[in-house]
Amino acid sequence: MPAQTSPFADRYVERRWTSPDGLNLYARDYAPAAGEAKLPVIAIHGLTRNSADFGVIAGLIAQSGRRVLAVDVRGRGLSARATDPMTYTPDVYAGDMTALMEQTGISRAVFLGTSMGGLITMALTALQPQAVAAAIINDVGPEVAPEGLARIAAYTGRKVEITNWADAAAYARDINAVAFPEYDDADWDAFARRIFREDADGRPVLNYDPDISVPIKAAGAAALVPDLWPAFRALATERPALLVRGGASDLLSSEIAGRMREAAPDMAFVEVPGIGHAPMLDEPEARAGILTFLNDVA
Repeated sequence: MPAQTSPFADRYVERRWTSPDGLNLYARDYAPAAGEAKLPVIAIHGLTRNSADFGVIAGLIAQSGRRVLAVDVRGRGLSARATDPMTYTPDVYAGDMTALMEQTGISRAVFLGTSMGGLITMALTALQPQAVAAAIINDVGPEVAPEGLARIAAYTGRKVEITNWADAAAYARDINAVAFPEYDDADWDAFARRIFREDADGRPVLNYDPDISVPIKAAGAAALVPDLWPAFRALATERPALLVRGGASDLLSSEIAGRMREAAPDMAFVEVPGIGHAPMLDEPEARAGILTFLNDVA
């Protein structure tokens, strides 16, 4: 199904906060619709992505009555790049999220994490368990299929020669067509404008620091087989949790998802048919699953 839009996608203000090591970080802050106060949602994107990925779902959640903070993780989007690339790790990212909560006066939140964002949520649960009231994990688990992570690692940080927006759309299609087989030209142009920005000469450049790949390369093969099962069990068995899986995901296999559901039998689950890694959360199945899940969270 082609990408969806929302009239609420641009209804946010820009917010800045400071990381523990002094970086200036950015988030889109969506105000909640009027009504009874509810726990806010903090949305965290995937490895090479940014807060723009949450435009549709963040707007819908805000209209349902929850404040949404969709962050740019350090080194991505409008957040500052790290002086030390070895700080591009989930534990440091989790510390940045703690700083965000402290500086915005949020003591507890629902976390919505896509891919790397889900891993950050698991790390945060280990560091600050009381901060995570509930979790929505999008297409990632305590272990991942090596072929999917190898595919992502192959293009992360790779230098690309892009001279115009047509090239940018072609690049977006090249690395993501396996996940979104029904996207058309307009969808790929919109996709490109989420993952690229214009440089001083007006040329599209990838909207992340290529050095985010440094810790991955330093870890080598160990990066492909992390054991996060204890963190996942703590996350998904001690608070409400929802797992979203792309039906054709090469990162979160059906076998891994099945083991996750066995380990956390009360965890809600929704699968988005025909979509790979990772659902954009604008798909009807994902939207409905997330909004239904949040209806039952305080």
